[in-house]
Order: sequence, then C-alpha cells, then structure tokens
Amino acid sequence: MARVLVVEDDQFVRSALIRHLTDASHIVRSVGTALEALREVAHVRFDVVILDLGLPDLDGSEALKMLRGITDVPVIVATARDDETEIVRLLNAGADDYLTKPFSVEHLSARMAAVLRRARSGAGEGEQPSPVIRVGGLTVDPLRRQAELDGARLDLTRREFDLLAFLAGRPGVVVPRKELLAEVWQQSYGDDQTIDVHLSWLRRKLGETAANPRYLHTLRGVGVKLEPPGAEVPR
Repeated sequence: MARVLVVEDDQFVRSALIRHLTDASHIVRSVGTALEALREVAHVRFDVVILDLGLPDLDGSEALKMLRGITDVPVIVATARDDETEIVRLLNAGADDYLTKPFSVEHLSARMAAVLRRARSGAGEGEQPSPVIRVGGLTVDPLRRQAELDGARLDLTRREFDLLAFLAGRPGVVVPRKELLAEVWQQSYGDDQTIDVHLSWLRRKLGETAANPRYLHTLRGVGVKLEPPGAEVPR
C-alpha cells in the first residue's frame, strides 16, 4: 500500500486512475493543477506522485522542477510527448520514470512498483552502513548519498547517484544493461535509452565524453564498466 498523489486535470483520466489505485489498496489524493500539487506535497507525505504534463496553470516540466525544489518524493510523469528530446528534458528535470499516453493500468502498476522498490531500497532501513567507495579520484559515500571527484562535490540527481554507486561498487566489472535495469531501475524490461541518457549526464559531470572516457566505459554489445583513469579497457 502506498500514499499516491495523482495530478491530472482530465476528469475522466483522473477518475480512472483513482479507481484503479484505490482498488489496488493505495491511499489516493488527487488534484487538477500544479499549484494544488505543490500545496499537497508541502503538507502531506506521499510515497509517489503521478504527474500529468498537460496542466492548465503550469507546464508540467516546470511543475516538476518546483516539486523537486521542496521534496524528493518519486515522480512518475505521464505525457503524450514521446520524442527523445522531451524524455531527456523530463529526466533531467527530476522525473524518476515516465509513461507515454495512452498507457494501461498494468503498465502503470509495474512502473509504480519499480519506483517504490527503489525508494524503499534507498531508505536502507535496518541495513548496515555501506563503506565509502574510492575508485581513482572518485569517492562515493552510499550512506550519505554523496559523491566527489578529485575532492569536488558532484551535484547528482538521485538516479545518477544510484547508477554511479552501483558501478563504482564493482570497479573493473562489465555490468550488462539488463542488470543495470534490474538493479538500478528495478525493472526487468525497458529500452537502452534511459541508461544512455543517465550515462551521458554522468559523463558530463565527471568531465568526460563517450568518445574520450575517463571512468565510464561502454563496451558495445556487452555492457558498462567503471575504471579509474589509465586502466586498460577493451573496445
């Protein structure tokens, strides 16, 4: 059971989502504007927010940025926009996942379950503190969820940190993309685009590119590995 906020101005879609989520034993609140959503998350603790982008008062991506300014609650964006540039922009703005309209209730349930598993896993309740990971000049502290490169703090989104920490915890190991989807995204299926987008952002923040990698290396058709600069990496 989760506490869910549905942000959707279309009354038909909103009612269908509320009915489905309530039938699945979730506690549901719903609003029709971005400003109402901001007020809700400021006063109520939610486990996940389902955010429509076509809101009447604010563009959904702007609403997403404002939500990220006051809460780290997982946000699943529901959008009719399916081009790559838009998806990248949404993930960059802080979305944890996205659904392209129209979508089935089964698809929504699967995405919600994955996001909630990641959030609960990240909370680390009852777990022993993880040791600080050091790979070359890269330092990753899983407990404090902080990362530094050559002593400078890295400004990472939650998903960027999860991806970096997972790879840094396995230095020199080639991690298949299916394993990244399963362990970082908690999904048994998906496309490579999501991984590629986050790898691109991480490379930028690590001061590297795909053409000139320092830490993150993609082995075409195999997977991804993290190595300290200077390590021999096969192509």
